Amino acid sequence: MPTLKRSDADLYYELSGNGAPVLLIQGVGVVGGCWRPQVNALQSNFQTLVFDNRGIGKSLPCTRPISIEAMAEDARALMDAAAWESAHVMGHSMGGVIAQQLALDCPHRVRSLTLLCTFGRGKDAARLTPWILWITLRTRIGTRPMRRRAFLELLWPADALEKANKAELATRVGALIGRDLADQPPILMKQLRALGRHDCSGRLAELARIPTLVLSGEHDPIALPRFGQMLAKAIPGAQLEIMPAASHGLTIQHSDRVNARLQGFLESVEKRTAQ
Repeated sequence: MPTLKRSDADLYYELSGNGAPVLLIQGVGVVGGCWRPQVNALQSNFQTLVFDNRGIGKSLPCTRPISIEAMAEDARALMDAAAWESAHVMGHSMGGVIAQQLALDCPHRVRSLTLLCTFGRGKDAARLTPWILWITLRTRIGTRPMRRRAFLELLWPADALEKANKAELATRVGALIGRDLADQPPILMKQLRALGRHDCSGRLAELARIPTLVLSGEHDPIALPRFGQMLAKAIPGAQLEIMPAASHGLTIQHSDRVNARLQGFLESVEKRTAQ
């Protein structure tokens, strides 16, 4: 698979399928391969591009400090490498913040925005509530099975997790996000600091001409549904959907439902554009 060599980072990416271009951007501590359930569903009608953000997975080395602006510029450079004049852009969690910045930097290159489990203000993602402090501590201490269980609690609703085979689920999720859930990638804290510093909420009205779908999970403890509501309200004309029985890992847990919604949204935008 190809690598785009930039002056301060090598960016690993994968192209799949044929059709209208779709750029998918991942979040904190997660490699681009976590979009695999979506790529598998979309690639029959769209060409997808997924990539590892700078400093994680195969996008190494990275010598420049991490910032949302730099990662948005990485996304634009990857579009250039794929010879895409424009693309539908999707982002999950921090990836949604990167997608917003990309759309603000070059709106003419963004056909639509799909913002999943994300925020308009990075500090909302990096907030330190007692629960977040507790769950973060549990992902870092204890036995490896205990740390995996704590990480799954960030992604899965409590009732669904209680019924799941946690060892098998941790293996499946780990294969998608690119690491054992008991481990923390070195870049993670740098990504969180970059996210916490970023705030483009005051400019979101500039995205009024870009068709936008905001998708939140009903039980998401990280990107709370109210953050999705705030985001959709700030972008004129944005559609908002809060998915029942879903949490921060909805692209994995409810991949069939999510994929159907994404494909329907993309097809509706393409149809309107062709008219």
